[in-house]
Amino acid sequence: MASSNSLMDSLFQRSLEDLIKGIRLHLLGESSFISKSVDEIRSEIKLTDLSTKSIALQKLSYLAALHGVDMSWAAFHAVEVVSSSRFGDKRIGYHAIAQSFSDQTPVLLLITNQLRKDLNSSNEYEVSLALECLSRIGADDLARDLTSEVFTLLGSSKAFVRKKAIGVVLRVFDKYPDAVKVCLKRLVENLDSSDPHILSAVVGVFCELTTKDPRSYLPLAPEFYKILVDSRNNWVLIKVLKIFAKLALIEPRLAKKVADPICEHMRRTVGKSLLFECIRTVLSSLSDQESALKLAVAKIRDFLVDDDPNLKYLGLHALSIVAPKHLWAVLENNEAVVKALSDEDLNVKLEALHLLMAMVNEENVSEISRILMNYAREMARIPHCQRGQEIGHQMIDIGTRIKDVRLELVRVSRSLLIDPALLGNQFMHPILSAAAWASGEYVEFSKTPYEIAEALLQPRTSLLPPSIRAIYIHSTFKILVFSLRGYFTAQEPISPPLVQESTSSGSSAVNCFTYKSISSLMNMIELGLRSLSGTLDVEVQERAKNVLGFIGMIEHEIAEKVTGQDNETAVSSAIVFMEDVFSDELGPVSSTAQEKVPLPDGLEIKENLEDLQEICGEFLKPIFESNSNTNSFSASDKISFSVTKLSIRDQQEASSSSSPPPESASLLAEHRKRHDLYYLSSQKKDEHNDSNGNNNTLNEYPPANEISGDSFNPKKKMNQSKPRPVVVKLDEGDDDLKTKPNASSNDEPLSRAIQTALMGKGMGKEREKDNHEKILDSGIKEQSSGKEKKTKKKNGEKSSKHRSRRRSDKEASAAKPVEIVDFLL
Repeated sequence: MASSNSLMDSLFQRSLEDLIKGIRLHLLGESSFISKSVDEIRSEIKLTDLSTKSIALQKLSYLAALHGVDMSWAAFHAVEVVSSSRFGDKRIGYHAIAQSFSDQTPVLLLITNQLRKDLNSSNEYEVSLALECLSRIGADDLARDLTSEVFTLLGSSKAFVRKKAIGVVLRVFDKYPDAVKVCLKRLVENLDSSDPHILSAVVGVFCELTTKDPRSYLPLAPEFYKILVDSRNNWVLIKVLKIFAKLALIEPRLAKKVADPICEHMRRTVGKSLLFECIRTVLSSLSDQESALKLAVAKIRDFLVDDDPNLKYLGLHALSIVAPKHLWAVLENNEAVVKALSDEDLNVKLEALHLLMAMVNEENVSEISRILMNYAREMARIPHCQRGQEIGHQMIDIGTRIKDVRLELVRVSRSLLIDPALLGNQFMHPILSAAAWASGEYVEFSKTPYEIAEALLQPRTSLLPPSIRAIYIHSTFKILVFSLRGYFTAQEPISPPLVQESTSSGSSAVNCFTYKSISSLMNMIELGLRSLSGTLDVEVQERAKNVLGFIGMIEHEIAEKVTGQDNETAVSSAIVFMEDVFSDELGPVSSTAQEKVPLPDGLEIKENLEDLQEICGEFLKPIFESNSNTNSFSASDKISFSVTKLSIRDQQEASSSSSPPPESASLLAEHRKRHDLYYLSSQKKDEHNDSNGNNNTLNEYPPANEISGDSFNPKKKMNQSKPRPVVVKLDEGDDDLKTKPNASSNDEPLSRAIQTALMGKGMGKEREKDNHEKILDSGIKEQSSGKEKKTKKKNGEKSSKHRSRRRSDKEASAAKPVEIVDFLL
């Protein structure tokens, strides 16, 4: 009956195609349809028929990939499907495992035997499925147990299988570094393969390994050099160039060796990807080779003039690499860099902007500042500009540093402020804030102060945040003071940058402030700020009231000047004073200025003072001084606190042999009980004298975290306490220590294994294959059993000496620098 139900369920089971069609038909109720489908899959996957299970698992994998459905509950069923003899079911199972398994999956180890079986299969496609799965989920135990199978497949006669096995090595080495002892030699042998697919795979593996630790792979430089010279595969050459870019930084002699073949590739290749990789390798690692550097810079120009924005960006990026050491290469292409500022691609603009800032020197600073001011208006108007804060900061920084650019800065700021459409763009607010500040600070360079003040007070400024509106009002105040000062100077001409307009004949027109213009300016400002005097933001309200109060104070003075009563009064003096206040220039301050101030010696800015009250409690309390010995205090009693009294009392307590007062003693005892970890050991506590007067320690071993007082006294003998024993873990009983106290980056397990294999006894040409089999028998199979070896010592003293010798020999060999003399000479 059960088998009949199973047969019926399989006959009417919906396929993956049916599921996809159903999802498309239920766009409005998609979530409910998916939930119903998952319930259906749960029922189908529990059936005993493997074909039904595989279809259900296939549908579940689709829902997990595209709709985020959890499929961790089906882990055991995926293992069941993998065991099917049908290749179609096996492929579905492996795909589901690779998609959903992790190192924490409970049934992960159940697939070990199945993977081993498929890796040894005569069907290369089944082997491929197992290798792909291992590369995705290869945990520590799986990598250890299946290393021998991967080693065998690295020498497979089928190129399809060998290529996949080479790719799996990366995962195996990462999870189980001891596999290097077994697999590295065969991996290196594949560098001599004539098959382009195998060569591409093995070079890709070494490229990834070299990125992590390039020093360990210096002995393989001859093999990589041969590929660099002989190969015509652009992909392989790009990977080899990446390898040499890392190795040349470690071994300078390599630069001269590889410069010629790289230059040859740059001359003959038509592939832009390979050409750019050659350029980047030369600029980053071979910049000391003059001929190669000049050729690379010449090839960069081909990228800069190309219409493709991607290639243009690569050319600019190449210049940014060479700029720190060889700025002449950037200056030779300055026209292309400036032209790139007008490119439609935002990334090209930003890269050109960074290069332009790198080109600045004393000779071209004025020209570059003018260029930046011209492009600031264009770049600031980019919709959804993400660099508004940076552009605003640059505008202010350039204005404070370079006087010659202030006229252009005010002109650019005016064009931004008079455009009401920009006020509604929140990305523009930092730029408008900088423009408003520059217009008020450098108002003497403006030809139309009234127009700028009108732009600063237009109704749409209500769209700005209060902090920026406050800047707008303050800049308006500066413009008003400047205008009034010009009016009260007896019709004197305003400073030349403000009033002179060059004509073709060389003459200039002088504009002066009149009563009409000043009155119109004050009326406009008063009308614009009156509504802001009652705003909720206190900063905006205060600045608005200050300006309105100042206008009210000077209105009478303006009228007297019109009637001829222009005697010097307090109001005119106030105007002169305000003008003097605003005339002081603000100097530029570097963002790193605070970092350059050295810290005083002995300053502890991170000291925790939470325990100060408990330690010095009685001294921090008010001290009552009275002539009476009673506990009552009169009105004439004095309350005082003195730091000197604290230090004097400390000295008295130190010199006195009597015990401290009961109150302070209890506080100190309580604090020591709570924070005993930070107290120095006391001789009274830690030491005692025996009957013969000899000094013995109470504790044979000091606390692990306690700082001994003797460590601060170098003259005192250090034999008073026995050093604590150190527990170390030995590798395989009597091998090197697993961890060393001062291990460098090269002491990582994988790096140590690589160095041992390449520089030690592991890479000898004369080594026979049976040595590998011996390693497999003694190392891999014993470790796959999951049991640690027990160390047996017949003579402890000899074994200890043996380990010491081995450690010293290995440290000496590790400290010896890697040299490849024959290849380089």
